[in-house]
Amino acid sequence: MQTDSRTQVKIINADPSAMGLFGLAIVTLVASSQKLGITEGLSYAIPWAIFLGAFAQLFACIQDSKRNNTFGTTAFGAYAFFWFAMGANWMIKMGVFGSTLAEQTDGKQLGFAFAGYLVFTLFMTLGAVEANKVLLIIFILIDFLFLGLTFDAFGIAPHIFHTIAAYAELAIGIVSLYGTGASVLNAHFGREFLPIGGPSGIFKPKA
Repeated sequence: MQTDSRTQVKIINADPSAMGLFGLAIVTLVASSQKLGITEGLSYAIPWAIFLGAFAQLFACIQDSKRNNTFGTTAFGAYAFFWFAMGANWMIKMGVFGSTLAEQTDGKQLGFAFAGYLVFTLFMTLGAVEANKVLLIIFILIDFLFLGLTFDAFGIAPHIFHTIAAYAELAIGIVSLYGTGASVLNAHFGREFLPIGGPSGIFKPKA
């Protein structure tokens, strides 16, 4: 008699949030320094946009999909491809792909993309309400970032909205660094070493 013996193996993936937040933190710190006039040019911003803003968040997206985390997968994936696109946009603007592309840019096209991301981020902010307070703060700041970028790209009070975008981006970097540290140390020590705040319990009952 043949016995059917099967063994189930459960693969547990580490939470990739720290890696994704770290990528977000570094690219927004670098990009905001340029918007605020602390640094000049985009040459050194492009590698950080591609490797930290894009690839680090794409890695987190893929890992979150393995954990069946729709919210994390969507958020990290969407912003990863945003930074891929921004890196390419900056290279076009600088003439890396030739003068023809550089001469035919229209900033209002970026405005439509930023507006789409603003709407997307507003939806994600609602989701973050039931995640934790640190993540909620980050998404609210991203709302202000895309609000500023959208109006700036359309030429509506560009100085004011450029400044709003710049300071919101700087704040995103700072809060994301805190979120990175909290995500790593809380998991490492097995307790809430750095507080992040729990879900608000507005849309879902508190556990």
